[in-house]
Amino acid sequence: MKNIYFLLFSLLLISSCKNNESSTTKEKVKVSKDDYTNVEVKYATGFVINSTETGYYISINNPWPEADLEYSFKLVKGSSTSERLPEPDASQIINIPLQKIILSSTTHIPPVVLLQEQSSIIGFPGTDYISDSSVRALIDDGKIEELGQNQTISVEKVVTMQPDLVMGYGIDGDNPVYESIQRTGIPVIYNGDWIEKHPLGKAEWIKLFGVLYGKEKEANRIFKEIEKEYLETKKLAQALESPSVIAGATWKDTWYLPYGNSWQGKIIADAHGDYVYSNTTGTGSLSYNVERVLTDAHNADIWIAPGQYTSYKAMKEDNSAYSQFDAFKNRKVYTFALNVGARGGVTYYEEASMRPDLVLKDLVKILHPNSLPQHQLYFFKPLND
Repeated sequence: MKNIYFLLFSLLLISSCKNNESSTTKEKVKVSKDDYTNVEVKYATGFVINSTETGYYISINNPWPEADLEYSFKLVKGSSTSERLPEPDASQIINIPLQKIILSSTTHIPPVVLLQEQSSIIGFPGTDYISDSSVRALIDDGKIEELGQNQTISVEKVVTMQPDLVMGYGIDGDNPVYESIQRTGIPVIYNGDWIEKHPLGKAEWIKLFGVLYGKEKEANRIFKEIEKEYLETKKLAQALESPSVIAGATWKDTWYLPYGNSWQGKIIADAHGDYVYSNTTGTGSLSYNVERVLTDAHNADIWIAPGQYTSYKAMKEDNSAYSQFDAFKNRKVYTFALNVGARGGVTYYEEASMRPDLVLKDLVKILHPNSLPQHQLYFFKPLND
């Protein structure tokens, strides 16, 4: 999956859920409600977790833009399907904790790794894009199968692998591959972390992974630490100056930029940057011609995330208009494209949604150079000459 920053929402195709329950009944497991933890969701809007007598009842809400739907699942500890107290109807039953999972986006990797459950990953489409070293080691050992592309995943192969769950994502509900997988009785959860607008809302999806792996308390602890670091950094930045900021770059003669109400726009604001298009709202990306952006932002102090560019030379060769921006002239352009994994996967695409605290610290350090003296830039680096 080629995640291009200024085409952030140009994502892979995925399908709508089908009502389908596993008919397999195995050894009964009696479960007390005391075995489960109520899960508070503070920032994320894409999922709800409620404890039940036998586990959890989860709802996945509107997992792609302009969706108006809800998918529901019963999470049951062990594999018992009998002697349960009444629960809300749900589309599928998922037995927890998970033992085997197929993921479909690099953003799904960090929460699994943070919970130390990477050995449960058995398949992934486009493994070259994965950067995490521990997961790459599993790939190199042949423990994670390459599944090709999301649109052409072999249903037969997935059925043979028998995962407990497929974690999917997409731009709409029209994908026969995932529909076919669900018809075989394998549950598919549609992960909507990518459309969360609050940076901490993206990171909060680790709580969903927590209940899936029976590690609710660990997931909550990890999230609380990320939240704490984020909020403390935001508070620090608000007392500092507010330099002007421009973002993005051109793709086929169109300049794509984040909306002011997007998660990128919010992080810039939380870093106390004055984003040129902070007053814009919408989904997807802003798309302007170069002349419009040059008029609006030629004197911006800082330029962040200029697409896939890693050098000033390459930028100028592609579009001479770039050199007319003050940030370009003053060598104040910062890119995430220099931080890559062993196979060239950009670390930012994989980790940023799970670690907004590190993204925010990077931006605060860039916008306010005298702040955060102990922080070393993690995602963003100065552009090469």
